[in-house]
Amino acid sequence: MTRVAILGGGPSGVAAAWLLHRSTKARAVVVEQRDDVGGNAGSFELEGVSVDYGSHRLHPACHPEILADIRELLGPDLLSRPRHGRIRLRQRWIHFPIRPVDLLGLPPSFGMGVILDALRKLLPTSTDGEVATFASELERGLGGTICRDFYFPYAVKIWGVPPDELSAIQARRRVAAGSLGKMVRKVLTLVPGLKAPEAGRFYYPRNGYGQISQRIADAARGLGADIRLETKVRAVRLGTPHRIETESADGVQSLEAEHVWSTIPISVLARVINPPPPAEVMDACQGIDYRAMILIYVVLAQSQFTPFDAHYFPEAEIRLTRLSEPKNYSARTEPADRTVLCGELPCSVEDAVWRSSDADLAALVQDSLARCGLPIRAPIVGIVTRRLPFAYPIYRRGYEAHFQRLDAWVAGLDRMLTFGRQGLFAHDNTHHTLAMAYGAVDCLSDTGRFDWERWRAYRSEFETHVVED
Repeated sequence: MTRVAILGGGPSGVAAAWLLHRSTKARAVVVEQRDDVGGNAGSFELEGVSVDYGSHRLHPACHPEILADIRELLGPDLLSRPRHGRIRLRQRWIHFPIRPVDLLGLPPSFGMGVILDALRKLLPTSTDGEVATFASELERGLGGTICRDFYFPYAVKIWGVPPDELSAIQARRRVAAGSLGKMVRKVLTLVPGLKAPEAGRFYYPRNGYGQISQRIADAARGLGADIRLETKVRAVRLGTPHRIETESADGVQSLEAEHVWSTIPISVLARVINPPPPAEVMDACQGIDYRAMILIYVVLAQSQFTPFDAHYFPEAEIRLTRLSEPKNYSARTEPADRTVLCGELPCSVEDAVWRSSDADLAALVQDSLARCGLPIRAPIVGIVTRRLPFAYPIYRRGYEAHFQRLDAWVAGLDRMLTFGRQGLFAHDNTHHTLAMAYGAVDCLSDTGRFDWERWRAYRSEFETHVVED
């Protein structure tokens, strides 16, 4: 039977292994360097509370076939939950997603600015000769008020780059409501009588978001897939078959496979391939970049901090970008004397923030919350941090040429495939990355031949993905 080595045990990696075995098309080995599956969409337990690597939701936009499979795997553990977050805007809290009644709570100057922006759109304008950027794309669609108060400062915090230095693709792929018309339509979906069946709701596993990947991995193992945790890829030696060298507590080992499917960052893949890529490919690796993030978990001796699942902070003076309370996602009440806050702090690997101590990071969370009227009053009984070096792809202007060179290089390798959020340098939700795994398995025949023409069609579909907020 055809053998497939899968690099990375995130949602797309474990899903591909499960689907390969379920279809009996191939035997899969998954190599994952962490101690559990799920990648950045994983979970772990802290003081009796299941916590995620940041804020995650499974959106109703998930493809029906994929959602049906997840429902079958999780059963009653897959909960349907109402969205209940809020955004800090001009020192006021606005419910997120925004409901029509919340518009009344907006500062009058903000509302007037949005109205004036909408009127200006009626006037003829010319964009001849203008190079589209994240800033110009959103300002043209949403107007200056929303951009200046929310999207632009938030972009600087998330990606660490001024909005006019980001590619327009960042706006198209990352902002679902990229025009005032789209934003109005999203608000109207929450109006009683006009409300879509699942508007304002999301799916969430009872035991943390990582339960999705864990259940998929369990199903894959049950069908014979080999999932190797705490195992690092040292080298991928191309040949017939390919040979993958790995390192774990058991030492250095190797495995052979006819196909290698990589879901690790494409720039990392380039560094482990042997023979090495051409110099221009390695140079292209320097032209794409990821934003890192520190997740700061603060354990409080109280049942609940607020009733909200997430708080968003676009304001520059608040260092955090988002704060989530995991117990509120799953509606768990236990443990009764503990809750956990997860603060998200984007940064760069090895900068001063990345090197900060846990005590300093905890103080940063406390200061951020105090500044916006949410002081921590309960005793803090624990501080835990997690560092994610590959949190967000940064679409700097001109990144496309660098990624395309890397992508073309991988496509030219025999029986080598890259996909997933990291593998395709994509701003995607979990349901998007799962769709990539389903597409990859669909392209592999029972005889082990990969249909590249069909894969190109899937790739075109993937390029239409827009992140669900």
